[in-house]
Amino acid sequence: MSIPLNSQEVLDREYLEIRGKILELAASLDRLERAEGCVNEDNRMSLIRQGLQILLQDANESKASQIQMLFSRVFEDNWREKFNL
Repeated sequence: MSIPLNSQEVLDREYLEIRGKILELAASLDRLERAEGCVNEDNRMSLIRQGLQILLQDANESKASQIQMLFSRVFEDNWREKFNL
């Protein structure tokens, strides 16, 4: 049986990876801003902004599950018929 890590140990283990992912995200958003045209009205940009807001919240609910639901469709029993599968 493994002993769970405390928050300091998790941070020590995950810090560089988290930092890298934030930098990658910032670079992607910079490319969007520098590119010709405007995507502010694109629904996907709205979803990205909502996802970033979720990450900034001090909520007790899992951020990962909130973001997963943000980018997911609601399950429908008839999904195969709906997508002609």
